[in-house]
Amino acid sequence: MSEPHSRTVVVLAAGEGKRMKSSLPKVLHPLLGRTLVGHVLNAAGPLAAVRTLVVVGHGADQVRDHLAWTAPEAIAVHQAEQLGTGHAVRIALEAAPEVTGTVVVLNGDVPLLRPETVAELVASHENEGAAATVLAAEVPDPTGLGRIVRDGAGRLEQIVEQRDATPDQLALREINAGIYAFDAARLRDVLSKVSTDNDQGEEYLTDVFKMLVSAGEPVGVHLAGDHTETLGCNDRVELAALRRLLRDRVNERWMRAGVSLRDPETTWIDVTVALDRDAVVDQNTQLCGGSVVGSGAVVGPDVTLIDTVVGPGATILRSHAVGAEVGPGASVGPYAYLRPAARLAERSKVGTFVEVKNSEIGAGSKVPHLTYVGDATIGEQSNIGAASVFVNYDGVKKHRTVIGSHARTGADNMFVAPVEVGDGAYTAAGSVIIENVPAGAMGVARARQRNIEGWVLERRAGTAAAEAAEQALRGGTKDAPAPTSSASEGEAIHGTAASVGGTHGAGDTATE
Repeated sequence: MSEPHSRTVVVLAAGEGKRMKSSLPKVLHPLLGRTLVGHVLNAAGPLAAVRTLVVVGHGADQVRDHLAWTAPEAIAVHQAEQLGTGHAVRIALEAAPEVTGTVVVLNGDVPLLRPETVAELVASHENEGAAATVLAAEVPDPTGLGRIVRDGAGRLEQIVEQRDATPDQLALREINAGIYAFDAARLRDVLSKVSTDNDQGEEYLTDVFKMLVSAGEPVGVHLAGDHTETLGCNDRVELAALRRLLRDRVNERWMRAGVSLRDPETTWIDVTVALDRDAVVDQNTQLCGGSVVGSGAVVGPDVTLIDTVVGPGATILRSHAVGAEVGPGASVGPYAYLRPAARLAERSKVGTFVEVKNSEIGAGSKVPHLTYVGDATIGEQSNIGAASVFVNYDGVKKHRTVIGSHARTGADNMFVAPVEVGDGAYTAAGSVIIENVPAGAMGVARARQRNIEGWVLERRAGTAAAEAAEQALRGGTKDAPAPTSSASEGEAIHGTAASVGGTHGAGDTATE
């Protein structure tokens, strides 16, 4: 006796999809965070199937690799020749002779199919004790699709393909969605009798219904509530249409859950993304992969997040982030690039034209502009001067820089790793830091300035610069700086230290 309600899912994913004109198998084309076949497998998830069989053919190795990564519990069954849907299901069952109960057959290119719809189809099939049940849909334009033909009592009479339909049948708008539930024993028996006597010389799965009806077996039709769920795609134009439909569905769900989308038509959110209530997503924004956006965070406009976590109250503006973490209340952008393992603590800041990779930026610390931070740890409440570079690569290995808490580094600094700047330390603008700077110390690593008096008048005579200099030297230009003589080495170092926080020292970062 069959195990009650034991379920097996068969996904048909062997087709080439010639009209896609792609080296990638059709079922592997991506759509908002999953492949086409990935969406179908997700729709079957709530069935709690004993086994899932995926029939592969064209690009079989690629599909197998994808399944191993995304659905390792699925079993790939190879269909060497694509000889029809009936043939595909038959070889799937031959590969799993132990199958009993309910067999659910899904096409691998219907990504909008909802799990609820699949569950309702199976429940209807099992509750009615049907030999087979087909999912149907009422569509505005049935051209090219198989029609559901009912008898006078409303029971399924047959499923007829477009090329075989009569004029009256062509006028029908109830179509076969290509999604079915079968009793395993009855399916095996009838599949063994399916003929290839047709224009394509293939075994049609739809012939099973005609044969079951002729044998007086109970056959059901379950009507989908939304016909868009049953849409497949044959080319990239249709794929783009499905992408728009799924975008609208996803966006509506998030808005009804309390997320603000300022321009839903330019907002693209993968089905794998999570958003908290009161998050705000501005226009031209893409949220991809496993990204998470916390409550009260503002993301966008013009932002792409891939596998990035954004904490509550954080702000990201016109920036790109991959595999990053942005802490609560932190600020990113505009025009920042957060690379994998960039971790920003609460209330930290990464500003304009800043790139961060494999680095931790402590609570309240700021990297305001024009800076590369790679393989670094920055403590709390520190400030990194503009146009700084964390020099992490020696051509063979990456090395790490550590900046302590409450440190102040000057503009145009180079930190040649491995190197450390201690807590509360300062570095002078224009310095190349190659040695550790102790806590509370001032690191100065730059050449002493030397002024060559009269150089412009001597070397650039007749130029506008020479005329301006000559006029200034004669006192003809107000506010012109008087020429100064070169300072001694001791005066130069003393002057640098004394000006920290002024206009030329370590505090010259224009960040506050």
